[in-house]
Amino acid sequence: MNDQLDLCLESAREQMQLAIQHLEKSLSKIRAGRANPAILEDVLVEYYGVSTPLKQVSTINVPDARTIRIQPFEKNLINPIEKAIMAANLGFNPSNNGEVIIINVPPLTEERRRDLVKQAKHEGETTKVSIRNARRDAIEEVKKLQKNGLAEDLAKDAEEEIQKFTNEFSAKVDKMLADKEKDIMTI
Repeated sequence: MNDQLDLCLESAREQMQLAIQHLEKSLSKIRAGRANPAILEDVLVEYYGVSTPLKQVSTINVPDARTIRIQPFEKNLINPIEKAIMAANLGFNPSNNGEVIIINVPPLTEERRRDLVKQAKHEGETTKVSIRNARRDAIEEVKKLQKNGLAEDLAKDAEEEIQKFTNEFSAKVDKMLADKEKDIMTI
């Protein structure tokens, strides 16, 4: 019975950790006024009839805070890459010199910054919902175990442990959001 309880607690903690990892990835894609290769992470390029991630057909680097430089592995990919960036609707206008594609990242307006903060907060709230769902599922599992003979004091301790995980991960979300908001609003 204790093995099942330990498994239940570990599963809850794992689900909450996955929610945090998802939030980290989502927040990295929200640009904060500086050039960041993660912005292009979801861009897919048509490569010999197959949708391929941009980073698999080119080298992406950031020579300065306002520029993203994309070096395709094959020169014939320049136009498909430009089209893919435009289709991704990221608000960029790529240009090329026949060798590389250059994206100038425009500075963010105050209104755009506020929108990005809202977007980050939405991602954070979605993560908190995932964390609460993991808590709910774990507590339901503990109650099932209690019906099947788990001691009441062990069940109470497990529920307190689950709540401790929930508080810990919710605090992480709040800190991540505060950091991202500061990052976005800093000019």
